[in-house]
Amino acid sequence: MNTTLINNLPVKTQREIAQLISQEAKALGFDIVGFTHPEKVGFAGEHLKQFVEQELYGEMTWMVDTLARRSKPNNLWQEVNSVIMLGMNYGPTDDPLWQLEHKDNGVISVYARGHDYHDLIKKKLKALARFMVQQLPKQFEIEQDIDVKVFVDTAPVMEKPLAGAAGLGWQGKHTNLVSKQFGSWLFLGSIFTTLKLPQTAPVKDHCGSCSACLDICPTDAFIQMRQIDARKCISYLTIEYGGHIERQLRPKIGNHIYGCDDCLAACPWNKFAQTSKEAKFHARVELSMPSLSDLVMLDDTSFRDIFTASPIKRIKRRRFIRNVLIAIGNSGNMQYIEQIKILLEDEEPLIRGAAIWAAEQLMNASDFVNLHKKLAAIERDTGVIEEWQQSLKAVQLIEL
Repeated sequence: MNTTLINNLPVKTQREIAQLISQEAKALGFDIVGFTHPEKVGFAGEHLKQFVEQELYGEMTWMVDTLARRSKPNNLWQEVNSVIMLGMNYGPTDDPLWQLEHKDNGVISVYARGHDYHDLIKKKLKALARFMVQQLPKQFEIEQDIDVKVFVDTAPVMEKPLAGAAGLGWQGKHTNLVSKQFGSWLFLGSIFTTLKLPQTAPVKDHCGSCSACLDICPTDAFIQMRQIDARKCISYLTIEYGGHIERQLRPKIGNHIYGCDDCLAACPWNKFAQTSKEAKFHARVELSMPSLSDLVMLDDTSFRDIFTASPIKRIKRRRFIRNVLIAIGNSGNMQYIEQIKILLEDEEPLIRGAAIWAAEQLMNASDFVNLHKKLAAIERDTGVIEEWQQSLKAVQLIEL
């Protein structure tokens, strides 16, 4: 049998292999596939370096630690010759923006309303990787082993620039990938391989003069197009940030309780988007417009029960209830006051601090002052003490 080394494959064979990989990927449920070279991240590595140097990453210190590997895929794995970028559509059934008007319901980012996409996509990537390793050498008489590594956004890989280079779409002004076919709703995964494969042509930027995604941001997190200050982004604040959110940002968060899709949903290219055909990405009933009143009283056990198969589970109860209390404070509805009073004595300082702010927003001044007299004197956490002081000062100013 005549065999060939993987780096000596004829161009025609490389094309045939790429076509076969694409067919198998589609059969596994991926909606779009592209191929690129690991060096094709373009200026993204330099932009990431500037982002880190300006300390726009907030508490995401892993961005500093992984800067070298993230900036250049070969630093992550020197043997990689090609990157296969794959996308799965998670388009929602309706426009997420309409939920923002329902102040007594929490808004959860579309990607987190179904099952955890990490698990589903990784299984499919591994299945495609097995196909490549086991079937391609036999079919194309390749002598050497085909090595692969699979990644879903938990690794230091710049998926969006690589996806753009592989022709899956282009990076919009909101920094996220935009597709003519799927709008802003694509989960990305990648397979790094030692195979040399033909590269897919990149897609032209079709944003034009549109600035809808920048204009809609509630917290003005965009410094300029394609540059974001994560410290002001609602997705960062409600998911990654573990402390007391800055007071001036809380009213702007509205009823977002996990992530934010405002800039994604505002993109005009979503008119071509399609509802995801993957049932596990569809919103679970309990995560579609959930009642703030129900969510705010979750204990640790009930929180884990509800979010066991959701990416929300990773922020844990204390951070989630903090978010819900901020949404309650923005609701204008005094029906929550009794629940807030209970959480003012919660064992978690982060929750007590958010409850203080929610009480400040909804209670009359005299009742709030009485609560302060009762609870502030016995508080020992410095962060919560500061919350009491700031809220009391705000209430007193209102009285004047």
